Amino acid sequence: MTAATDAAVSVVLGATIASGVLLVATRMPRWAAPTLARRIAPYVRDIADPRGLTPLQPVTAWSSGWTSGPRRWIADVGDTASAQRLLRQAGWSVSVTGFRMRQLLAGLAGLLGGAGVVVALAVAGQAWAGTALLPAATAGGAVLAVHLFLAAAARRRLRRIRDDVPMVLEFLALCLAAGESLIDALRRVGEIGAGELTTQVRDAVLATTTGSTLTDALRDLGRTADVPSVGRAIDQLVAAIDRGAPLAHVLQAQAVDAREDAKRSLIEQGGRKEILMLLPLVFLVLPLSVLFAVFPGIVMLRLGI
Repeated sequence: MTAATDAAVSVVLGATIASGVLLVATRMPRWAAPTLARRIAPYVRDIADPRGLTPLQPVTAWSSGWTSGPRRWIADVGDTASAQRLLRQAGWSVSVTGFRMRQLLAGLAGLLGGAGVVVALAVAGQAWAGTALLPAATAGGAVLAVHLFLAAAARRRLRRIRDDVPMVLEFLALCLAAGESLIDALRRVGEIGAGELTTQVRDAVLATTTGSTLTDALRDLGRTADVPSVGRAIDQLVAAIDRGAPLAHVLQAQAVDAREDAKRSLIEQGGRKEILMLLPLVFLVLPLSVLFAVFPGIVMLRLGI
């Protein structure tokens, strides 16, 4: 056995022992005192959670003392404002700390996977100097993959909201022109419609029934949607409510503007797709055509014909 093989076997045995120790530690009783929220939870449960929908989690060594420090550290790592904005745009019910914890777990999984590959290559005798950087690369790639997944989810949700804006505004204008009030029109849209924007409309209607004013609920809707067309429509609608202007005409004009924005975005997307369509033409079709045209001549020259 070579030195690399001995080191790989040592890493495997050490990882096995460490995993066993961690598994035993997670099942041990708590090592730190419970938090204040944990101590007073049984006495305010009838007020904070009268239906008992949130069960009390058992406190273990892993959940109490070990993660209090890392959670505070994770919450401060990275751009918190950007992560919070992406989470809001994606519609995920996850806090920034929870998202950072997911990134940390993904990085640890990538680190362990890369270490396993390095150990396998060392055991097989095919390791070289560059394989030592593989665990760090896989860990960074895993963390980046979680962020890219969140960004892709946010883009998809924003695109769905932008597609729903003209239809929702036109339906609201139709309801207002038929004689309904704004809150009744919003309630009708929330009951009949389906999609991301109508879900937020239902939340706004629910906020108005629980004590919020209509303008505050609409501003919260525009801030939560985080779409320019929705924000402009909400601003114009709130201004029309304050000034007493006809709401149906305002919503109809905003619906026309939203459709024009959708047309412009489609034209821009079509231009980008045209450029992407050139990639297989330039890198696949054109080289093959040149190869088919030049290869027979090269063969004939080699044969001396």
